[in-house]
Amino acid sequence: MSGYGNYLNLIALSLFSFQVTGSAFGVGALMALRLFAGFLAGLGSAALAARTTRLRIMVGADIGQGVAMTVLALCADRAPVWLLGCAVVVTGAGNVCFTVALRSAVPAMVGPEARTRANGLLVTGRSIATVLGFASAAPVIAFGGYGAAFALNAASFAVCAVALLALRPRTDGEDRGAEEPGREESAGRPGRRRPWRGAAGLPGLLLGMILLRGVDALASSSHNVALPVVAHAAEPSAPALFMTRFWVAWAVGTIAAHLVLKRAGKGTGWGERAFAWGTLAMSVCFVAAFTGLPAAGLVAVAACAGFADGWTEIVYTSRLQAAPDRQRSRLFGMSATAETAGFAVGTVLAAAALEALPALSVVGVFHGTAVLAALLLLAFAATAARSPSRTHGSEGDTHGTRPGTGTPPGA
Repeated sequence: MSGYGNYLNLIALSLFSFQVTGSAFGVGALMALRLFAGFLAGLGSAALAARTTRLRIMVGADIGQGVAMTVLALCADRAPVWLLGCAVVVTGAGNVCFTVALRSAVPAMVGPEARTRANGLLVTGRSIATVLGFASAAPVIAFGGYGAAFALNAASFAVCAVALLALRPRTDGEDRGAEEPGREESAGRPGRRRPWRGAAGLPGLLLGMILLRGVDALASSSHNVALPVVAHAAEPSAPALFMTRFWVAWAVGTIAAHLVLKRAGKGTGWGERAFAWGTLAMSVCFVAAFTGLPAAGLVAVAACAGFADGWTEIVYTSRLQAAPDRQRSRLFGMSATAETAGFAVGTVLAAAALEALPALSVVGVFHGTAVLAALLLLAFAATAARSPSRTHGSEGDTHGTRPGTGTPPGA
């Protein structure tokens, strides 16, 4: 429900921003403000999670965003720019805080073994919410105005908050204060350094996945910016139909990814390599979507891109959730920061590039960067797997990439 409200509001708030500011620059400035608020929220989410429960963070984020949208709905006819700016800051920060808390809480909610299935259900719900939110934005605004769209968004947050308070799911594990795995082994073998160990005590492969996720967000910004341009050029009489067809096919692909991973029965065996290959396939499919394919070919390619998108989302989220409870909020906070920064920078660069270059060139360059980053992660994973010290320590069992190791390495 809250996802539906978010995607409905994504269109409504963009159009309303243009109406209030009267310029494309104003729309871009407010979008940048929202992304910057999300960036800061990602940086501070781990510290916030250490001081309170994830359930309170999610409920608080819902209440804050609901209040902001209610005020905006009541003032839709005469909203000043400063009020709109406050609303986008609250929604930008609230959405990131909620997402970080939810993703890091999934193992505590359903148990480590069921996290991949739960992530698949979340991805499926998000895909359906995306299509319904985008599809209903136009009729809702047409019949009820921006006030109705904002009120509906506020109601979706209220439903989510009430559901959390009624269900009161367990969101925090028992090891939040425990020492990180691997510290004991390190203490027992002073001076021994693992070559794949990353910065700040995190495994290098996990840091590589987060960096690749940020590059993927940068690449994805290009097709999000270029798609409306291509839609107007390909079908000037019905650009909305073109975009709806594309995103519906994409959503069907993401749902199919969940069904495949669920039937594979190896949710805890997929790791960094599966994520890298999925990112590579997704980038190739998105580039192919801008090559001027006929309608049937575009639908097929969009479905394949959605499958790879759903695959990478489930695999990536499940892999980060394999970390100890006390580390998960930090990981997902870093991930949210990388994704927000990548998408923000990519949106600005892609919009500027589209002024001088065709859509295919822009999307090709951006997603080509993601392909190169995925290949680098694959090479890094192969090097770590061949490292002689990998067979001596226990870190490979905790953070390894091979299925079937002792502690589930994550998917």
